[in-house]
Amino acid sequence: MIRVALLCLLPLPALAQDICPPAPDHRAAIAELYDRIQGAPSEAVGQRLSGDLWAFWTDAPDDRAQGLLDMGMERRQIGNLTGSYEVLTQLVEYCPDYAEGWNQRAFTSYLAGRHGEALTDLDRALALDPTHSAALSGKALTLMWLGRRTEAQEVLREAVRLNPWMNERHLLETPIELDL
Repeated sequence: MIRVALLCLLPLPALAQDICPPAPDHRAAIAELYDRIQGAPSEAVGQRLSGDLWAFWTDAPDDRAQGLLDMGMERRQIGNLTGSYEVLTQLVEYCPDYAEGWNQRAFTSYLAGRHGEALTDLDRALALDPTHSAALSGKALTLMWLGRRTEAQEVLREAVRLNPWMNERHLLETPIELDL
């Protein structure tokens, strides 16, 4: 009886290692940062504040997820798109509710010319975080590449409403009137 009880306990540590904790909840801080970005007095300040969003988005749920995210981004940066995709796939399988994992894998797919896969991952990222302006702009660029211009413009407008200083704002066919 004791052996059976001990055997039942053995898989628990292995199972615990395969459960990704929830991503840190930065929604309030991101909303406040978007307010500051939208009220930025200049493009330089707006762009600097925009860069601050990445600290929140890339704050992974735990050390394992952070390591996978960092490794996937590093591999992509050196041009190893296959390796990047493989590592980021491990991340989204481990942490399927972490939006940035999907966003980063989408970027790798986009660079590899796999635009349909990128769009699928971007939709997943945006389902998890609808205010992720970088994922929105990535989706807009992907839709442009796929020839879906009208839809791309709508998505890009949504991104620019959140972050009026993003570089992609210049791709809008009709600029948005903003109080900058």
